[in-house]
Amino acid sequence: MKNILRFDAYQLKWIAIIAMILNHIVIAWWAIVPTSLAFPMYAVGGLTFPIMAFFVVEGYKHTSSLKRYVVRILIVGLIALPFHFLTLGLALAPALNIMFTIALSLGVLAMYDKIKYRAIFWIIFILLIIPISLIFEWSFPGVVMVLLFYIIKNEKVRRILPPIIAVLLSAVSSLIYLIPGMDMPEEGLIADPTFALVSATFIIGMLLASVLLARFNGERGKKMKWVFYIIYPAHLAVLAIVALVLGLVDFSMFGV
Repeated sequence: MKNILRFDAYQLKWIAIIAMILNHIVIAWWAIVPTSLAFPMYAVGGLTFPIMAFFVVEGYKHTSSLKRYVVRILIVGLIALPFHFLTLGLALAPALNIMFTIALSLGVLAMYDKIKYRAIFWIIFILLIIPISLIFEWSFPGVVMVLLFYIIKNEKVRRILPPIIAVLLSAVSSLIYLIPGMDMPEEGLIADPTFALVSATFIIGMLLASVLLARFNGERGKKMKWVFYIIYPAHLAVLAIVALVLGLVDFSMFGV
């Protein structure tokens, strides 16, 4: 029973991939997905990035070439970029997809290791990295989560705390619309009140990710080096093609 409740890296990555696809289906095909299904599908989507962020850090620790690692991620991000625009939409998602967020986060980890004076690192992080991250998917909560997975030394704590901190940071970032002069979007999916309720369930998956990572057995499991690199742009392409065929793409977000 103990082994049944524990997961290796292969299993956790597949959970993250399936969760990502379900989440993106809700966004790309919002007009035809029943609301009763949208709630659990979107909630499960919250699992994806915390799990991937954890293994990005593991990859950083064990890669033989950080340069090749980053270049590979950026190439996949560039391939996926047009499909990302069509499926997730400029009105909902930042301009750059999650692969660029991962690349930025890896750069932050390298910077953390190279800058020995921590005060200088944190000044750069706050004044430069956080503003830059605002144009990336997951924004600064995502970058902070990756960094926390790296700098927290206690193994039990580092598996649980980063997604929780990211939830809190996401809540704080949503308060930006309370600042005078900052109005809520009036167009696009994000302006839909029903979608706003559905998207709030994302925190359920993020918190559940802490539970799953706490049950990680430390084993690699089966190899799947290229699986995510292939599935990420491929599933976005399929979602985009279907959305175009069904007329679900809102071209007004592109100024058309």
